[in-house]
Amino acid sequence: VQLQASGGGLVQAGGSLRLSCAASGRTFSNYGMGWFRQAPGKEREFVAAIRWSGGSTAYADPVKGRFTISKDNAKNTVYLQMNSLKLEDTAVYSCAATALGGRWYLPRSGYDFWGQGTQVTVSS
Repeated sequence: VQLQASGGGLVQAGGSLRLSCAASGRTFSNYGMGWFRQAPGKEREFVAAIRWSGGSTAYADPVKGRFTISKDNAKNTVYLQMNSLKLEDTAVYSCAATALGGRWYLPRSGYDFWGQGTQVTVSS
């Protein structure tokens, strides 16, 4: 499995960015795809996840209402639209994938495959 994240950059507070995660290497029909972030000096935290088949989503409380996770099946790509960015959103964002098996929920940890991170910096 290969996951390629892109789209990070420098943006002013209140602005928007869209991250992309191109997935390849297998069929992801029973996978959950997640975005995580890690700020300097902090542990990596869950941001959002989407079920590849069906499209159900889950969000961390700090990003609810501001971030939207989506997917494009034809392009095998997952997106993270980030609006109303805040200084505290500054972090390295990584995408990840996990086989869901029989789980009905979207996990917030324990992902199997990881892409490289992309830096998001929000300035004042």
